[in-house]
Amino acid sequence: MKKIRALLGENLLLKITSLNALVIVMRLIISLFVQRVLAINVGEAGISKIGQLRNLTQILTGLTSLGTFNGVVKYVAEFKNDVKTLKDVFNTVFVFWIVGTTISSIVIVLNAGWIAIKLFGNHDFISVIYILGVIPFVIGANRIFHGVVNGLSEYKKYAKIDFYGYLLSVVVLIGGLYYFNLKGVLIAIVITPIIQLLIVFVVFGSILKKYITFKSLSLKVPYLNPFMGFMVMSLVSSVLLNYIEIDIRTVITNKINIEEAGYWTAVNFISKNYMAFSSGIFSLYVIPKFATIYSKTGFKNEVLTIYKTLLPVFGLGMLLVYVFRYLVIDIIYPNFTGMAPLFKWQLFGDFIRLASLVIAHQFLAKRMVKSFVFSELVSLGSFYFLSKFLVIKYGVEGVVMAHFIRYIIYLSLVVVLVGFYFRKKPHGGEI
Repeated sequence: MKKIRALLGENLLLKITSLNALVIVMRLIISLFVQRVLAINVGEAGISKIGQLRNLTQILTGLTSLGTFNGVVKYVAEFKNDVKTLKDVFNTVFVFWIVGTTISSIVIVLNAGWIAIKLFGNHDFISVIYILGVIPFVIGANRIFHGVVNGLSEYKKYAKIDFYGYLLSVVVLIGGLYYFNLKGVLIAIVITPIIQLLIVFVVFGSILKKYITFKSLSLKVPYLNPFMGFMVMSLVSSVLLNYIEIDIRTVITNKINIEEAGYWTAVNFISKNYMAFSSGIFSLYVIPKFATIYSKTGFKNEVLTIYKTLLPVFGLGMLLVYVFRYLVIDIIYPNFTGMAPLFKWQLFGDFIRLASLVIAHQFLAKRMVKSFVFSELVSLGSFYFLSKFLVIKYGVEGVVMAHFIRYIIYLSLVVVLVGFYFRKKPHGGEI
């Protein structure tokens, strides 16, 4: 036991991993209950509609802050002791936030009818879209403040914010389901960012004031070019990815049926829950760490350390999920037996995805915009076109097969691009 404590004390990655694992496990337990309740009450069609709305909110998460999250993480990690530089960084972020949230609100409100048809096939939930149209300012602010938490590697506070925000949002969601059925669930999802922002202020407000001088923020963009790079990267990754998921779910609905779209959404939801274990590690540890590594040897050693820490844990967890997949379905999604064949390809793809993303975060840490955009476009393009081709031949299973093939291609590509980066800039200067 003493050796374990000593090891945790020396290894920041293990500290973050262990605490993050605890939070994720608690979230998963709650999520099991929530997803079971939703599956029983709204069925496959309702699960599919919930997936559509979640994808739209993820698109807004990227648009409202214009992709500044990873930039905030990078520059706060590098310049947390440089007040003047941070002031310039947050002035730039402030302008991006105003532009991103204003445009997002206008576009959503003016196109609410079209968005409702695109997501749900009718106007029954158009009021949900109108509500979403008035809170982009909250979504953008929430994203930026989370960037500060991650940049400072405040993993304990991050864990509190993540867990308490999730817990309160679940309470609101269950209340919405009880009183208003599916519409109440959709409204709860839309207002979740408000809950999360309140938690951020309660847990992290005093530290935010230390690093962001709110009164001195002005309409200046001294870091325009660097943040333009992060904006492009965000638009390509989060925005395009979520739009593609919306479109693929629509294709499954039109070519097969909405129940099959619900099965794919359910498997995707399980995947996103265990992959959430890695997302906090990437933003809290990997990006700040890679941002301060400038040699090929140092980078390789760090990647190997991360692999030895994460991959065995993930591999074992994914194996258990596959072995007990029918039990998982019975517990979380009763009567969703049609999703069982999807697990194999999804889990294989997610394991390769994790290995890929560790290396690919060098693109964010060193602002390698061209490499990031190229690799993401190849990844998303292969997923989109393979899905459309394979869904005709193999049904909904074709989509998860496309997911697996996509990440084999992606892993190969990021290894080549990062290798080329170090050959071109052996001391790790930015491109």
